[in-house]
Amino acid sequence: MATFLYRLGRFAFRRRHFVALFWVALLALAGAGAAGAPAAGNSSFSIPGTEAQKAFDLLEERFPGSSADGATARVVFKAPDGQKMTDAGNKATVQDTVDALAGGSEVARVTDPYQGGGVSQDGGIAYASVTYEVSGMELEETSREALETAAQDARDAGLTVEIGGDALQAVPETGTAEIIGIGIAAIVLVITLGSLLAAGLPLLTAIVGVGIGVASITALASTLDLGSTTSILASMIGLAVGIDYALFVVSRYRAELAEGREREEAAGRAVGTAGSAVVFAGLTVVIALVGLSVVNIPMLTKMGIAAAATVAIAVLIALTLIPALLGYAGRRVRPAGEKSKLLGGGRGGEQKAQRPNMGTRWASFVVRRPLAVLLLGVVGLGAAAIPAASLELGLPDDGSQPTSTTQRRGYDLLSEGFGPGFNGPLVVVVDAKDSDDPQAVFKQADEEIKGLDNVVDVAPAQPNKAGDTATITVIPDAKPSSVTTEDLVHDIRDAGAGIKADTDAEVLVTGATAMNIDVSQKLNDALVPYLVLVVGLAFLLLIVVFRSILVPLKAALGFLLSVLAALGAVVAVYQWGWLSGLMGVEETGPIMSMMPIFMVGVVFGLAMDYEVFLVTRIREAYVHGEKPRQAVVTGFRYSARVVTAAAVIMMAVFAGFIGSSDSMVRMIGFGLAVAVLFDAFVVRMAIVPAVLALLGTKAWWLPKWLDRALPNVDVEGESLSAHGDPKDEDKELVRV
Repeated sequence: MATFLYRLGRFAFRRRHFVALFWVALLALAGAGAAGAPAAGNSSFSIPGTEAQKAFDLLEERFPGSSADGATARVVFKAPDGQKMTDAGNKATVQDTVDALAGGSEVARVTDPYQGGGVSQDGGIAYASVTYEVSGMELEETSREALETAAQDARDAGLTVEIGGDALQAVPETGTAEIIGIGIAAIVLVITLGSLLAAGLPLLTAIVGVGIGVASITALASTLDLGSTTSILASMIGLAVGIDYALFVVSRYRAELAEGREREEAAGRAVGTAGSAVVFAGLTVVIALVGLSVVNIPMLTKMGIAAAATVAIAVLIALTLIPALLGYAGRRVRPAGEKSKLLGGGRGGEQKAQRPNMGTRWASFVVRRPLAVLLLGVVGLGAAAIPAASLELGLPDDGSQPTSTTQRRGYDLLSEGFGPGFNGPLVVVVDAKDSDDPQAVFKQADEEIKGLDNVVDVAPAQPNKAGDTATITVIPDAKPSSVTTEDLVHDIRDAGAGIKADTDAEVLVTGATAMNIDVSQKLNDALVPYLVLVVGLAFLLLIVVFRSILVPLKAALGFLLSVLAALGAVVAVYQWGWLSGLMGVEETGPIMSMMPIFMVGVVFGLAMDYEVFLVTRIREAYVHGEKPRQAVVTGFRYSARVVTAAAVIMMAVFAGFIGSSDSMVRMIGFGLAVAVLFDAFVVRMAIVPAVLALLGTKAWWLPKWLDRALPNVDVEGESLSAHGDPKDEDKELVRV
């Protein structure tokens, strides 16, 4: 591995024009594809294998033309103080609005509030439901504009009008905070690398990699049904790892220059050593992201694969484009320890280089008091993880929107006029195709549901044209995300089991609340298999990298600590409301169902990044003959500064996405930033050296039979010691 990457680095350095042209051409090709592709919207959401999805599919089959997957909107009207919606003037205004909405080219149907029971008991609030023939992803902008225009006309007539539903869902925006995060990353790079040019290389290559990845996702969005959130998450992860991977290669290049090597040789050795760590770190991230497919939720699978592809691009760029750009930079990228004159180079540099750096001093402290540091780190992360025990999962609805949005105000008006459960109606689908008397089954189901607790209203069964299937709309007495409503869903399903036993008819529950319950259950069931798969594969990979049993085991346990602590922080802020004002959280509530498992996958990959980068340096010192504790100090002397910078950069990039308009992106950005904080600075910088100091030589123990069976991937670059300064490595690479 190290020898091949060494040759690749030298080849890219020598053939820099060819390599640079290749990546520029790839970026242009992806950009052209994106420019000609239709814009991404919100990906279709399905959860195969669940009752809610089965009922949804049955609706599409038995009620053709009902637009079961079409976009919806609820236009909510409130009369001025002292008036009612049944007053003649207000009634005429609503009728004009309904007529205007019904004329839309994509509108399937509009319900009149005065004919469909859409007026509250006190007469103060009414609503009209609009169903479109196409999904929210496919809805044309003219249809959204017509909806808003109709609402504004009613406002001009004196009514309070708000709009809920998914018809107004906008493409998520990340805002200016992302640019601030990149700015912080640039400052950290300049401080770490001591040169504006050297600092610019990781930023440039990361932007190229993310540009290729996001442009490719945009080009394929319509074909593969990729939502706008997919590209945002891919850019978040790709930008963070792209900067970090390039930083490690550039830092190692400068270290090789400081040892007196020629620039081409230094580039080859940087790619052969740091590049090997980049490859295996990238593999762990890819495994974690692709492993999300075991959950069998298509949207989650697509997000994971898209992000994994962006990470793979970042790895390839770090191995090829970085050494090519280093060739262009020439002497303007200085050896480690030297700064450019602009940043104070040449003033006291020799005396400063002789002093132990912060990494050396910190590692020396930890190896002297390993037990105390270990206990403090474990107890601290354990305390941070306590809120995770109260984790509640849910799917976002209009109730989780900021109070400044029309969707949230419409949600609140409906709750005020019709009760909190009105925003989360349950749709019960009765399939009586195999029953002898479908009408009797529909009546029995209607009566049994009415007899259940926590039910406010049950609409009469609505059969299809064939008369073999019917829908029953149930209004709970509690809000959609409450435990009471969840219990009601289970009660209806239990009653349905009894009806099936008596009549052979199937009773299925769907709707947003039922979908939420099924998603949460599916994710809970998938979490253990996912962890076993991802952690197991990465554990085997790390055994090959470190040739040790205990080091990979320690890495996995450290990951569990950091991810639980990060989940605890997410619960404390987004569910409990701690520091909500500082984080811009306007509404607390359940954590989005897919967020924890997605965060687990990403955090695991990133945690292994720092493990590989840090511990390979420690192992490199150990295999070169240093004692275990001294190897820890040596590893920190060369890698702590860079790992710290990489962690700060990654935190800044992730934190930049907290300003996104999408609730899931906000949560993931915050969760990943906190997870990197815990994992890099507590687990990898404190717990890892403490454990290695306590274990001593036992940390690197590997059974002899396993040592013989494992391939030697040579991450430390041991084989490179045989290389002097070969002249024809690029020719050898071409032959390979």
